[in-house]
Amino acid sequence: MDPSQLDLERIMIFEHVRITAEAAYKRNPYDADNLTKWGEALLELSQLLQFGDLNESKNMIQDAISKLDEALSINPVKHEALWCLGNAYTANGFFNLDHDEAQVQFEQAAECFLKAVDECPGNEHYRQSLVNSSKAPELHNEFVKQGVFNQTQQSSGGGSAAASKTKVKSKTKNSDLKYDICGWVILAVGIITWLSMAKSHMPQ
Repeated sequence: MDPSQLDLERIMIFEHVRITAEAAYKRNPYDADNLTKWGEALLELSQLLQFGDLNESKNMIQDAISKLDEALSINPVKHEALWCLGNAYTANGFFNLDHDEAQVQFEQAAECFLKAVDECPGNEHYRQSLVNSSKAPELHNEFVKQGVFNQTQQSSGGGSAAASKTKVKSKTKNSDLKYDICGWVILAVGIITWLSMAKSHMPQ
């Protein structure tokens, strides 16, 4: 199956999750599990749709943050929501060219990862995300210096972005949820690769 077909199938899956979660929210707005699933689906879609419209991806991330914040207002110790929220803040940070504003996002992400680790200390993905969060500001500075963000914005939807995305997906499958520096490089260009793997321990 070619990558574009796989992307289309994943878009359909997570759009269905989003629609289902939205309908469930109307019946019960106090279901933290449902809100977490909704936030996760939005983050997935922001990754998958990034090649089409970078601003749309940013808006989806903001919407995901809103849903995850709402989930945590209901259940402040829900570690899945905390971890997803940390990923969303990290993505926001890398989308931001201003170092000070990005730093605020990275600090918020680190707080979320730390809380997730506190609530579920045996989860290696949470622990690795927390470790990686300390590297985010330095990497952000490097990407700004090298003009990575400008290239990304100019090529969103272009061949180079598509090629990079294909490589990222291949690496993600082979890494079996291994969060390393490349994960932050991926985030720097607005692709939240590890979120697609979160299903292994997200509530069903």
